[in-house]
Amino acid sequence: MMSKLTLQILKALVIVDVIVILISVIFFDIKMLWNTQIGFISASLVMLASMKSYKRMVDARVEHNVITLDDTRDTIDKLEDEHDLYAEESVEEVSADIRDAVKDEKARMKKNRRSLSETIRDTKAALSLSRIGAYVVLILGFFYLNRHGLLMVPSYILALSVPMFVVVFVLLSNKETQTQDSLQ
Repeated sequence: MMSKLTLQILKALVIVDVIVILISVIFFDIKMLWNTQIGFISASLVMLASMKSYKRMVDARVEHNVITLDDTRDTIDKLEDEHDLYAEESVEEVSADIRDAVKDEKARMKKNRRSLSETIRDTKAALSLSRIGAYVVLILGFFYLNRHGLLMVPSYILALSVPMFVVVFVLLSNKETQTQDSLQ
């Protein structure tokens, strides 16, 4: 079952695509229509497949209780003091020998290293078949347009970028709606 947000995104993408089709047919020629449709559809597929893949990856991490974010510091501290140099609880290093410091740092990095199974589990979600298929459609669409002499780069790039703006707009408007609903 699709979520409410996914349906909103799909509806918005279809509405914008109809508008793009009308503009291409009314004001331009068939080459423009081919470029905008192949670009728009392939970019939409990439966006939807990426969202699905990242959702599955986050759900898997929540299910396995994998937390990779350090919330002990707020965002401003992270930006201003990237390496935590001005921490209130600074630990004084006792070892003056550089070799000991290097060994300690290597041991700390080895402890933070991820296992092969963790890496495979995360990449499996990131490299889903739907996502790879969407990128294949994008590449084949470009090659098709180029091979048949239909490629008009400005309209193709514009059509590639429109779905991204539509998805961002829907996500932001949905966030605003949720914020207003929670305040009331």
